[in-house]
This record gives sequence, structure tokens and C-alpha cells, in this order.
Amino acid sequence: MTKIKKIKEYLEYKNIPFRESNGELVVKCIFSNCDIDSVGNTGHLYFDAETGMYQCKKCDAKGNLITLQKHFGDLAATVENKEEPKRNVRTVTPAMVDKCHEMLPDEIIKYLNLRGISNEIIESHKIGYMLQYGTCWIAIPIKDINGNYIFFKLRQDPNCGDKKMTWPSNSSDNEVAAQIYDWESLIMATDKVLIAEGEMDALLMKSNGIQCISGTHGAGTTKDNWMEHFNPGLEYYICYDNDNAGKTGALNMAGKLLKNGCKNISIITLPEEVGEKGDLGDYVVKLGLPIDDLFTKYAKSYPEKIDTSDFEEIDIQDVCKVLDATIKKDDENKIVTFISMLTTYTDDSQMNIFFNAPSSTGKSHIPLSVVDLFPKEDIITLAYCSPTAFFHEQGLYNKEKNEIVVDLSKKILIFTDMPDQALISRLRPLLSHDEKESRLKITDKAQKGGNKTKNIVLLGFPSVYFCSAEMRIDEQESTRFLMLSPSIEHEKIYQGIKQSIIKASDSKKFNDDLNSDPNRILLKSRIIGIKQENISDVRIPDTDYLEKLYLKEGASVRPRQQRDIKKVISIIKGFALLNVWFRERSGDYILATKKDIDDGFNLWNKISYGQDFGLAPYLFEIYSKIIMVLWNEPGDDNLSRLLGGEGKRHSITRVEILKKHFEIYKTPLGMQKLRQQILPQLEQVGLIVQEKSTEDNREMVVIPQENGMEVEGTSYSVEGCGVNSVEDEDEIIHPKDSPAQGEMPF
Repeated sequence: MTKIKKIKEYLEYKNIPFRESNGELVVKCIFSNCDIDSVGNTGHLYFDAETGMYQCKKCDAKGNLITLQKHFGDLAATVENKEEPKRNVRTVTPAMVDKCHEMLPDEIIKYLNLRGISNEIIESHKIGYMLQYGTCWIAIPIKDINGNYIFFKLRQDPNCGDKKMTWPSNSSDNEVAAQIYDWESLIMATDKVLIAEGEMDALLMKSNGIQCISGTHGAGTTKDNWMEHFNPGLEYYICYDNDNAGKTGALNMAGKLLKNGCKNISIITLPEEVGEKGDLGDYVVKLGLPIDDLFTKYAKSYPEKIDTSDFEEIDIQDVCKVLDATIKKDDENKIVTFISMLTTYTDDSQMNIFFNAPSSTGKSHIPLSVVDLFPKEDIITLAYCSPTAFFHEQGLYNKEKNEIVVDLSKKILIFTDMPDQALISRLRPLLSHDEKESRLKITDKAQKGGNKTKNIVLLGFPSVYFCSAEMRIDEQESTRFLMLSPSIEHEKIYQGIKQSIIKASDSKKFNDDLNSDPNRILLKSRIIGIKQENISDVRIPDTDYLEKLYLKEGASVRPRQQRDIKKVISIIKGFALLNVWFRERSGDYILATKKDIDDGFNLWNKISYGQDFGLAPYLFEIYSKIIMVLWNEPGDDNLSRLLGGEGKRHSITRVEILKKHFEIYKTPLGMQKLRQQILPQLEQVGLIVQEKSTEDNREMVVIPQENGMEVEGTSYSVEGCGVNSVEDEDEIIHPKDSPAQGEMPF
């Protein structure tokens, strides 16, 4: 067959549908299933119609016509065609660089001078000139880390246009690899290093005596394998363009440097005078502003150092007052959510919380409102998500090891809707904190059709939050999560409606007032300060006191209590972290006080009911406040009458449960949900049984299993289980003595 030279011809040959737009061909991605949910002819794989270079904006697959032909197995056939001679792969040689440099016209030298680039730098960095693709280009030669020329970064002659590209389009490994420009400056640096967004900015700053480097493929490209070449002992200043891509790229670079152990990192934010898309050229050349100010006036440490000298020891009530602005009532739920998010900044004491309740009760509102206080870079918020999508979206592909690395260390991961069950099962080792590095496999679509296995490496532990109205919860999940339900009391709903009216009527004023609240600003700074303390863990020295509060000598225990005590301990650690500067410290550890332990158990008492059974509070309240209340009412069934008047009930009908639910909560409960989700969960944990009615075989009735639980008075924990097992009654608040749900537990 005749060798195909144009990408358009090849796509037509392979019957791949495409659409043309602004010199690009757009198709659905053919390398993964990332476009499986794209509508109509919407695709994310873009081909340059002229050069054949391509990139998927979702999975980041890159290459050219040759790599595409290899992907489909066509390259061998085209190369074997003896009618046409084989074309040598283009390589960049020192002789070629010298020749391009000699061709540099005087007018281009003047142009570079006007951009602040000195003749000395033009000479030392071999800036050249070439004719390619029917136009003229300024050519900046790029070396790899070994000092070998591998490609040119091309910038179109300003008299011809303003395009930018890389040449040749195929390097020795058939794909252009992003590089540091220039490696020598980075490796030989002994003082501060400025990291700019592009090569022209780097050349400008070099011309002004500043040790400067840049990436070759824009602000969005920062490779993990670059980091090992950054000396942790040096100062690094990052100055990218003022646009959103530049700001995001600067934070990404700073985050990777910090993770690599670099301590002296600063991000330079260019002043407003340079414009929304301004760069270093605008600052230095156009406006002529002082270069020294970049490293003083406009530079801020990353992460920004928080002055902790003004912080005072605070109580959780102070936090609750701040959260009142966005979460009405639900004090226990918002407090434990806040405390659990603080534990994100430990090595392995993070908590997992499952918000389970009917729709429109504020399940996702609570974690989303609390997390708004925390640094944006630590937050991952997702709705429904499949395993493949999750690992592709959150992971980085390690080509050398052929694996996707997903680093969730010290992240806050919120699922606003129940994710795919397969994803939950794959995250179980991470949720259980079994190992900091977990390895698993997923099945993905192969490039040539069919399926293939991919290796996934999960690193670290996040704080995880699930929100779901689905009442059927797998036991394996219920033991790994703290089960919570937002309050559905009348006063909370009433206050929530009032807040919604205020927010919806003037959202700008609402947000401005919220973000200008000095107490809220101080709390956000406090959280960043806690993060910067780099506390590995919180130690609890008084274990005897801890045991006394949790265990009762001789009492029976349940297997799940082994995980529940870990939840209690994590809560205690969160209280200690809140006042980290006022706790005894040893290295990267702090010591919890007796007050932290008491506060932790006081909070646990308010949220522990139902935890012994792995039930959300809403489900357990249906048992305790509806089923058991009905059960303790005088019976009026035939069996009771036969025994002589009104006596103890022997069963409860489903219709009675629905009526009682409406009576208590003022909201209807559907029969289908009661029958298919709620009652099976209660039956599964042994709180009820369902049998056919003795009066009507077509009807199922509910019979509670009276197992010694003290339901009346709302003492929810069974004997020997956690918080109801304290010998000294005066040292702790019991659930039966505690305020109603939604009130402060302290």
C-alpha cells in the first residue's frame, strides 16, 4: 500500500470519524475509554491537521502519525513498502544547532534585544533561525539532562505570525519529552533559582543575571522525575504568567517541590499592572519595574507561613460558632466532621465518615460546608465515579514501571453521591489503613480492542466522606466508617430554609459577609498553621483512663469495637490537634491531655448510638423512636383481646410504622423504601424479625428482638459496648442524659 503522510488521510483510511476545527481534527479518544461519556461527536483527542501531532485533553495521550500507526499495528506494513525509500528519523545535532545559530538575522537579534535578551545570552544559548512548514521560526535548542540536543522549541518570526511548536515532531523514542530548560543551570545552581513559565522568560532573566530555568511544555507540565534534580537546600522562586493556567501551574510546581523535601519555596505573583495574562516580559521590559521587588515585595513563601503567635487555646464551641454561619443546628455532625478533617494532617489517624439519610436532609451540605475552611489543594470532591475513571483522573502514569500511582496522602476525599460499588471495594485496604502502599489491578479497554489489566499503586491515607440516601449498606463499609445522619428536626429545617432565602436572594452579599468574618478568617489560618506543624501523630499517654472510659471489666465485647475504638482515638487526636501549640511536643508528636480524652468521649457519646450495629442514626432512630415506641404501646390485636383486654403487643404492621414516622418527622416514608431498604437492614443486624401476620397471611409484620437494650430513655448502647460501660458515672455524659440531637454536647 502507498505510505500515508497526512493525518487526515490516515483517519479516513481507518474509518475514524472526525470533525475539523481551526486547523485541528477532533475525534473521540481511541487510547482509553475517557470519552465513553462524551455526547454526540464531542471528543477530546486533538490532531494538528498539518503536523499530525496529537494530544488527548483527558487522558493526556500524546504522539504523532508514526505512534498512531504503531498503535494500530500499521507501521510495519507501511515501512515494508519497497516502492518508497525509508525516511531517516530527524535528529538534532550540534552542527545543525550551529548552522541555525549562524542563520539568525540581525532583525531577529534586535527583536530579542527589545524583549530584554542580551547578545551574550543569545550567543551562549545558540538561539537560531530556521525555515520549516513553509514559514520562518526563531529556534531555541533544547538539551536533555545528559547535555544532548534533542529538539528545538520554535517561535514563529514575528513578521510571519505568533505560532509556537516543537521540532522535530519525532525524537529518538518517537515522542517529544518535556524537559527542563536548561538542565545545566538547575544542576549547577548553588544559590536561589527562579522557575519561569517559558524559555523566553528564562532567557530574559538570565540576561539580567538571574539563575533561571523553565519547562519546555508550558505551565501545566511538571514531571515527577524532574524533582530528584532539585536540591532541597536551595531557594526556589516560581513566577508563572498571571492567567489561571499560570497560577495553577505555579501551585502544582510548588507542591511537588515541597513533597520532594524543598523547604525554601516562594511563589511570585506579578502585580496587577502587568495585566491578567501578563508575564515577566511585561514586568521587566514593558513596565520597567524593579527585578529585586520580584523576590521581596511580590514573593510569598509556599506554603505561606502562618504567624501562630496570636493564636489562643480555643474550645470546640468556638469552631461551632463559625460553622453556624453555613450549617444550622446539627452541632454534633459538623463538629465531628471538622475534627475528622483535622486528622487529615497526621500520618495515619484519618477518619472515614458515611452520611446516610433521606434525600434533601443535608448529607453533602455538611462536609462541603466544613471543607470550605480547609486549603483547596488538599480537597478532592467527586460525585458518582467508576474505578477506571477515578484512578485515571487522580493518578499519574509511571511509564518506566508501567503503573498508575494514586497518591492520596493527607487528602480530603468527598463523594457527594455513592460511587461505584467496585470502586468502594478497591478502596477498602485504604479505608482500613492496612498499608500505606496498596497494589491492585483494574481492567481497562486496550488500544486494539478487548481488555487489558493495569497496575494501580495507592499511596497514603486520606479522610474519606461518602454521602448517600441508599439505606442498604454493606457490612464491610459500615465497620470502616463512622455512620452519621443529618438531623431532620423541625427547627433545623426551619433555620435552613431561612438561610437559603438569604443566600439565594443575594449570594454575593452572603459570600462577602461570610468570607469577611474575622473569626472564620482566623480559623482558616489556624487550620493552615496546624498543617504546617507537620505532626506525624498524637500520643495518648493515659491509656488506663482511656480503657476505663471504653471497656467494662468482664463485659462482653464485639469484633467491630476494635475499629470503633480507633474512631474514638482519632476524635481525641483531632481535639489535641486543634490546640497543637498548647500541647506538649516531642519531635513531630504531640501529647493529648485528659481534657482531649474527655472531649473526645463526650462527642462520641452523642454520635455512638447505632454504631454498635453499623447503622446510621436515622435507621437506628426508626427502630428506637418508632418501632419500639409502637411495641410498648398497649396492644389491641385479637391475641391481646383473647388474653383479656389491652395487653402487650405481639407485632407491628408496616402501615403503623409509616403512620408513626409521619407523626414524628412530619415527612412521609414510602412503603417500598421501608420494605426494601430499612426493615432488611434492621433485620440483618438482629434488631427485628419479620413474619407473616397471624391475622392475614398476605401481610408481613415486624417483631422487635428484645435483647436487653434500654431503648426507653434513649440509652442506645448495649451492655459492655463502649460509652455505656463506665464505672464512674460522674466522669462522662451518657446518651440517656444527653441533650436532644442537634444541641451542643459540651
